[in-house]
Amino acid sequence: MSVKIINEYGNITMDDQVFATLAGLAAMECYGVVGMASRNATEGIFELLRRDQLTKGIKVTSIDDKLNIDLYIVLQYGIKISVVADNIISRIKYSVETFSGVSVENVNIFVQGVRVQK
Repeated sequence: MSVKIINEYGNITMDDQVFATLAGLAAMECYGVVGMASRNATEGIFELLRRDQLTKGIKVTSIDDKLNIDLYIVLQYGIKISVVADNIISRIKYSVETFSGVSVENVNIFVQGVRVQK
């Protein structure tokens, strides 16, 4: 799906992939985030995605020109998940709304794994 903005100069159509890229880059800037995980993790097995595949760990749905963003992430061991999640949500909302002008209704975070640094 995509978001369509109509103004006096014409029409702007933004694909959900654009929002997924913005959300992925914003999430990767947050402290404690190791990376994105694939959305189809089954049986507790997840794949840590490379930086060029960030959007595979993000699902964006647009309803009535408002976005719902689902993030599948891997966090660093030893951090408080709720604090990192709040930070990710606020950063994604700010980034997506600032750069695109489209409002974000929900950001859902699914922690797929925890990585222990050696």
